[in-house]
Amino acid sequence: MWSLDLGAAIVVAWGIAHIVPTNAVMRGFGPISPDNRRIITMEWVAEGLALIFIGLITLIVAMSAAPGDATALLVFRLCAAALSVLAIWTLVPALGRRFCRSGSAR
Repeated sequence: MWSLDLGAAIVVAWGIAHIVPTNAVMRGFGPISPDNRRIITMEWVAEGLALIFIGLITLIVAMSAAPGDATALLVFRLCAAALSVLAIWTLVPALGRRFCRSGSAR
């Protein structure tokens, strides 16, 4: 199950990479109220921590469960579902945004 271990490690790294640039991300928002800054920071860090938790729980279960364990399979499926929900939740607000200004894309 090396692919499961690799996938879990990637999710943990993704979570860490999500948390590390939090200050730079917040500076990118420009002048916003202190309350809004705290809320966005909290959301940003919470998503990173969720990714780290999902990756670690997958890795720990994969390392400790017997092959074919039904409970382990359930944990893996639930973690995959949670990652799918996070991906969709992140994608939906971006669907209505324009990423390139007119005339700047070639």
